[in-house]
Amino acid sequence: MPPRLHPAWATTLVIAFLAALATPGAVMLARLDAELPPAENRELAPPPAWPVSGAAVRAFPAAASQYFEDHFGLRARLVRWQAELRLRALRVSASPDVILGRHGWLFYAGDGASEDIASEVPFTHDELEVWRSTLQHTYDWLRARGIAYVFVLAPDKHEVYGEELPASLHRVGPETRTDSLMRYLRAHSTVPVLDLRPALQAAKADERLYHRTDTHWNDRGAYVAYAAIVRALGVAGEPAPRASFDATAETVPGLDLARMLGVTGALSEEDLPLRPRTPRRAIPPVRPVGPGARATRPASAATSPMPTASRPSATRSTASATTPRIPARWRRTGAASRPSRRCPATSC
Repeated sequence: MPPRLHPAWATTLVIAFLAALATPGAVMLARLDAELPPAENRELAPPPAWPVSGAAVRAFPAAASQYFEDHFGLRARLVRWQAELRLRALRVSASPDVILGRHGWLFYAGDGASEDIASEVPFTHDELEVWRSTLQHTYDWLRARGIAYVFVLAPDKHEVYGEELPASLHRVGPETRTDSLMRYLRAHSTVPVLDLRPALQAAKADERLYHRTDTHWNDRGAYVAYAAIVRALGVAGEPAPRASFDATAETVPGLDLARMLGVTGALSEEDLPLRPRTPRRAIPPVRPVGPGARATRPASAATSPMPTASRPSATRSTASATTPRIPARWRRTGAASRPSRRCPATSC
């Protein structure tokens, strides 16, 4: 006969089980949980509307369930505790979009990034031709109007710090999509192409150029890219010298990849900003506030009183660090949305 729990223990377990079931709902109804929900890069489900039609009545249970799943009491704390437990005790990522690297480095795996790391899905010839024709048309159009143009690919973090990837990741393809695109453009177009990887690889021996807990380069990496772009364009002299910036360091909470894991407070890193010794001329964007809010100007818009009319552009995520350095050379800069990994935004 199997042993039986003492009645007191059995009663305690039942009470604890019922309390665990009831507590989140009670805390939610009483509005006792003031902690903000974790950053999940998505909008949480809104409260369901009161049903006034047959279709609304049928949809109400699913909407109410989704709302409760996103807002039940203690949710943020439980999600954070679960993520920290997996990170600290098991060394397992709590998000399929974040790869745990070595020495505290995190890498983005979403949006096809894991396939890029492994070189698993190469460009087809048709895809490369779409890139070539689009960029060639852009270059020819700008050149006819006396506007300098250079095509630059900002490398993902794993292309500069591949040694910090986990040992379990291996490349399966013969070359990366970046290598394929660069090779094809240089062989079949007259578009000036700038590969930032050699400059970044050389500079990383002196200092860290990317954030450990973020997908982007830091100010040090942005300066390397800025200097290379200015020299490649060849229309505005030399880039501002590195000595015109003060190199500082400060400890900050974990950045975007840490937020995706839900462990912003548990992780930190040393940020390495460059502070201009003279006031920069960039006009910062007006950040949107609240769900659905939109910025009042492009996310990386910048101006200066320089008369030169050239207008460089970059993707928003990389331009946020580079454009503050550009206005000393150009009157206006703009940011374009990130193109598809497969084809340019102007053609797809």
